[in-house]
Amino acid sequence: MALIHPTAIVDPGAELAATVQVGPYALIGAGVRIGEGTRIGGHCTLEGPMTLGRDNVVHPHAALGCAPQDKKYAGEPTELHIGDRNTIFQFCTFSRGTTQDAGVTRVGDDNWIMAYVHLAHDVQLGHHTILANNATLAGHVHVGDWAIVGGLTGVHQFCKVGAHAILGFQSHVSQDVPPFMTVSGNPLSVAGINAEGLRRRGFSRERIGLVKQMHKLLYREGLTLEKAREAIAALKGMVEDGDADIDTLLSFLAASTRGIAR
Repeated sequence: MALIHPTAIVDPGAELAATVQVGPYALIGAGVRIGEGTRIGGHCTLEGPMTLGRDNVVHPHAALGCAPQDKKYAGEPTELHIGDRNTIFQFCTFSRGTTQDAGVTRVGDDNWIMAYVHLAHDVQLGHHTILANNATLAGHVHVGDWAIVGGLTGVHQFCKVGAHAILGFQSHVSQDVPPFMTVSGNPLSVAGINAEGLRRRGFSRERIGLVKQMHKLLYREGLTLEKAREAIAALKGMVEDGDADIDTLLSFLAASTRGIAR
């Protein structure tokens, strides 16, 4: 049996694995599914339909699976899916999706999500990300793997943040942030690439040099976006394992709908 504090309230329609722990005064609603080894802190509220995977740690006062803050929402059974091994700190709020999108807000695996972070409806958060205190992702925002969002940073609805990007403290993000880039400020500016992050993730010197070259073509040569994409594509075959990095950037640019931060 799950270890449930006697003051917690768990709806009979919730499904908790045998090794789940639930702290005092927590509220687990119907349609909530929680995987093995996950710990729910005191005073948390989890509303279904939602799935929370294995070995997550949810600190006190988090509210997960809440109804979307969207006036068009009319009670449809949308969902929140959270993967494995995430750490979710105090007072975080994650909303379910809406029928205007896929109907599911998704959080991947191995994310470090600090206090007071808000994930609005239909957010798609990847794996291994870090969201610092009070980071706020509006509806339909997509964040790629290994991205870092600084404290008090707001990301406008429908924006995309690419893999390995880093958003500085208190940034105002109203356009898409390409992979590998470091951005900050209001208005937002691109400072360079996330070289230290790439080194920590095992990128070779040559791959980091390739990313620097792509940044130069995109931001320092005065090229149109289309010409920059062509020049970046021409770099293929030059660096071992570098073609995947080129594809990551080119795919992101092709999918951008709000224009990129430049």
